[in-house]
Amino acid sequence: MRLRLIPKDESFFDLFDQMGHKVEEGAQALLELLENFTDLERRVGHILDIEHEGDDITHEVLRRLNTTFVTPLDGDDIQRLAANLDHVLDHIEAAADFLQLHKIQEPLPEVAKLAQTLALAAQVTAKALPNLRKMNDLEDYWVEINRLENDGDRMFRRMIAELYSGEFKAMDVLRWQDIIEEIEGAIDRLEDVANTVEAIYLKQS
Repeated sequence: MRLRLIPKDESFFDLFDQMGHKVEEGAQALLELLENFTDLERRVGHILDIEHEGDDITHEVLRRLNTTFVTPLDGDDIQRLAANLDHVLDHIEAAADFLQLHKIQEPLPEVAKLAQTLALAAQVTAKALPNLRKMNDLEDYWVEINRLENDGDRMFRRMIAELYSGEFKAMDVLRWQDIIEEIEGAIDRLEDVANTVEAIYLKQS
């Protein structure tokens, strides 16, 4: 790896660490809700609060990007990484909101399994993002995220096939499709995060 002069100000890295933890917190809160489906209004509200906190961090990243002359990473990469992390939380919040809007009485077990994959991918992401500072121990991260995203895709396809098998009422099909598409979307965005990190790593190497 060739030497690069990186400013000592690591505020962008700190903000990415914070965003990674918010993503992990949101994914875990959604999983816990699906595994213990009680106190829906309060717990969905909590996930919404997490999403708002993530928005605040994203806005701070963009504010600093627009006011910092020299950044430790390429400006487009900073913006892309922040946006992808923010999109993960958007999908998580939307999935939780649909649970309430669609007046779900009892979640399908398969949906909780998909949320488990999301929570694990979020945990792996939160653990990896601090390594951006020194660009080390990152290769295994994006390989694992790719594996989890493939697992999520397979689960998603099986659930869609089951929903359209004729065993569910038409409105229930539409309700659950909204929810699982948001969870699967969050996993996809985590793969976008990993792809962005990989691109940053290759530029720095």
